[in-house]
Amino acid sequence: MMMIMLAVGLVLLVVGADVLVKGASRLAVAVGISPLVIGLTIVAFGTSAPEMAVSVGAAWSNAADLALGNVVGSNIFNVLFILGISAIIAPLAVAQQLIRLDVPLMIAVSIVVWLMALDGRIGHLDGLLLFAGALGYTLFLILHSRKEKNPAVIAEYEREFGATPQKPPSRWTDPALILGGLALLVIGSQLLVKGAVLIAQHLGVSELVIGLTIVAAGTSLPEVATSVIASLRGERDIAVGNVVGSNLFNLMAVLGLSGAVSPEGLPVPASALALDIPVMVGVAVLCLPIFFTGYVISRSEGAVFLFFFIAYTFYVVLSASQAQILEPYSNIMLKIVVPAVGFYLLTLALRYFFEGE
Repeated sequence: MMMIMLAVGLVLLVVGADVLVKGASRLAVAVGISPLVIGLTIVAFGTSAPEMAVSVGAAWSNAADLALGNVVGSNIFNVLFILGISAIIAPLAVAQQLIRLDVPLMIAVSIVVWLMALDGRIGHLDGLLLFAGALGYTLFLILHSRKEKNPAVIAEYEREFGATPQKPPSRWTDPALILGGLALLVIGSQLLVKGAVLIAQHLGVSELVIGLTIVAAGTSLPEVATSVIASLRGERDIAVGNVVGSNLFNLMAVLGLSGAVSPEGLPVPASALALDIPVMVGVAVLCLPIFFTGYVISRSEGAVFLFFFIAYTFYVVLSASQAQILEPYSNIMLKIVVPAVGFYLLTLALRYFFEGE
């Protein structure tokens, strides 16, 4: 029964997000909003709608560890797994705007969240500040996009959603899709949260661990589909932009609103402060040197991302089960693997620097 609730909840979340994006996009086009603005706002919100529904629902239901774990785990999953898989399929192009603005902003917001969590809680004021940041960032994107007229972006939008409609098919169709998508998201999130809590209780592990693993991967399915399909189609910049945009939305909007609506704020477990949030910050920082080396994420760099995701997930599972090999595994990772990968990344950066001279 627990697994059925979890599976049905995930299906409803994915379907609900897709229906919501279609309805909102068509309605926006019908009233004259440019496709570029739609892609930067509505589509970005749509792919992160499952995280929003689950984390806010969990926070409201006093399952705060699940809400926090979902955001932190999703951000780690998005970069390491989704970009890793997408880059292995085809090397990913990185737009210069991401290097100049979005990735540094993702790093900065990740560090801000870490600092907010140091007192053991993402409080109401913290949540409101993060959510205000999301509103400000969205407004900036809209104002900035109005200055750009990019036919390639419009063509890309039309490949995803079809030709821009000259008039709405019905004044009720698109609002009905939006309401239907939101309803599916609410129902799906409730089922998924209940199923995840029951599984955590049954397995004897914390809600934080379930949120970091099963729930985080499940709510990131729209990002997986968007980035992998974009990589297969050769739209490699979309794969990267989708992940960075979703991570920013998760940190500011999802975590912010969750902290604001939670009855007592979001408590931050000591284990999350010691490992998971620092890993999230480290993953964000890791993006900058890799993205900067030629503005391409190569297959080998994608393999590094995927390796770290597997290593991190294995550590979380070992820690939850209190396995005896946890300590030697940690020593190998910290004393051998991490320094080796750091040396590899430093070599890449130096090679790019000297070749660029």
